[in-house]
Amino acid sequence: MQNFKQILWAVLMAFSVLCGVAAHADAELVMAEGVVRKLDVDNRKITIKHGEIKNLDMPGMTMVFRLQEKINIDSLKSGDKVLFHVEKLDGGYTITELQLAP
Repeated sequence: MQNFKQILWAVLMAFSVLCGVAAHADAELVMAEGVVRKLDVDNRKITIKHGEIKNLDMPGMTMVFRLQEKINIDSLKSGDKVLFHVEKLDGGYTITELQLAP
């Protein structure tokens, strides 16, 4: 019975740590600003002229990003101002959040 309590305690502690990490990650979603220059719908890529990307310590420039499958680009067009979040995933820069700028 003592072993069961120790295992249960360890599972509960691990769960609380994971929940805290997930909440912390959402709270620090840093959005960058940019302007759409080109869309490659077939390959799920977008070219954006952007300002600083703080979470990647990247200066402003124009570059191509991959888009996560969940990102809807049907209404986007060249010249649209956007806010986006990008992460380095699988060796490339992937936009994980994207919205039109106000």
